[in-house]
This record gives sequence, structure tokens and C-alpha cells, in this order.
Amino acid sequence: MLHETEMAGHFQRQLADYVEYHRDPWNCAMHVVGILLLFTGAVLPLTLVHVSVFGIEISLAVILALPVLVYWLMLDAGIGLGIFATMIVLVLVATAIGNQVSILAMWTIFAVLIGFGVAAQIVGHRVFEERQPSMVDHPAHFLLGPMFVMAKLFIALGFRRDLAAILAPLPANSLSTR
Repeated sequence: MLHETEMAGHFQRQLADYVEYHRDPWNCAMHVVGILLLFTGAVLPLTLVHVSVFGIEISLAVILALPVLVYWLMLDAGIGLGIFATMIVLVLVATAIGNQVSILAMWTIFAVLIGFGVAAQIVGHRVFEERQPSMVDHPAHFLLGPMFVMAKLFIALGFRRDLAAILAPLPANSLSTR
């Protein structure tokens, strides 16, 4: 296992690379919406499947989210805890939806959430950023989107000045990286 400072350095390098594909504020806004919709849609059907773990019924959504949550916590504990809190809310929302609607309605909601989530990502990159998504060049960036969004939120709230310089927008008069 990597030492904590090595993980922090790894996270900052990954974030610096990721941000090069996400400079436009509208693209960032589309990512917030898209990531929230995609996560909620992805866990929605999984909330209906429960597994007994040491006599406790746990939804498959929670079980499958744990490994990536551990990864995010290892990259940056503070950002990972922010994502954990958000995940709790989104899993509860998905569980409430799944418990209140028919199976057909649940799959319809799933398709709509995933469709709009993907559309938000595509519009963000094609219309506002005018470049391909970072996942095309770096598939591991798929896991960095939530970290990026949470880091932006922390910075906006006045926390994590150490990440602010990495995520700072380009000055209006600078050359774009497009």
C-alpha cells in the first residue's frame, strides 16, 4: 500500500491531468449534474437486491460502492468523506424511489437518469469544452469525476486551498489547451 503522502501526490497529479479536460465552468456544471444522475441511476436497481452479510441485510448498491469509496478515501480522506456523505444521500434517494415505484417505472427512471447523465457529460465536452472526454485518453479518469466535483465544492466553500491552485480556471487572456 502506498504511503499517505504518496497517495496525496498521486491524487494531485491525477487531478492536474483531469482538470486539463475540464476547464470550462459550464462543462464543470454539466459534470456535477451528470455525475449525480449517473450515480443515482446506476445504484437504483441495485438497491432492490439485498445480500445478508453477517446476518445484516445490505443492498447490493452499498456492497458494490464500497471498493470505489475505499479508493477515494485512500486518494484523499477529506474529499472521500465528502463523497461518502453524498453517496449516502443518493443511495437513500434511489432506495426510496425503488421502494415506491413498480419495476417497470424503476427501469424507466433508471434509463432516464443514465440517459440524461451521459447526455450531460457529452454536452459538457462537445459544446462547452470542445474536446473529447478525458476517459478516452485516460480510462482511470472515470473514477476521478466525483473527486473533481467534490474538490471543486470544497474549494468553493473555502476549504482545500492546496487543491485550489490545481483546479484554478485559466485566465481569460491565456491560450486554451484545446
